[in-house]
This record gives sequence, C-alpha cells and structure tokens, in this order.
Amino acid sequence: MKAQDLRKKSEDELKSLFEDSYRRMKELRINFELGKLKNNQEIKMIKKDISRILTILRERKEKSL
Repeated sequence: MKAQDLRKKSEDELKSLFEDSYRRMKELRINFELGKLKNNQEIKMIKKDISRILTILRERKEKSL
C-alpha cells in the first residue's frame, strides 16, 4: 500500500491495518519455515507496509505534541 493512501486513513484504521498486517506476517513466516510459502517476496512487502504504517502513526504523534 502506498504512503499517500495510508495518510488518508484515520488513526484507528491505521492501527487496525497494522494489527492485520502483523498477524499476516506471522502466518507467512510460519508457512515459510514449514516450506509452504510459494512467494517469499510477500513477507518483504508486508514488512514494508508495516514500516509505512508505523512511520505515519509516529509522524502524527509527533505533530500532535
């Protein structure tokens, strides 16, 4: 997901999206270890999305201080 799209979302939506993405990343890691994962790049994409979400949340927190 692009940063522009994420910036349009509310804080609650971002937190929910973070939780879903984190849960998905854990599932992908388990599947990777078990040899069931076919697309290894998906883990990398999820990690980048999580980083974007956390960055935007942190920016908003700093802005409000």
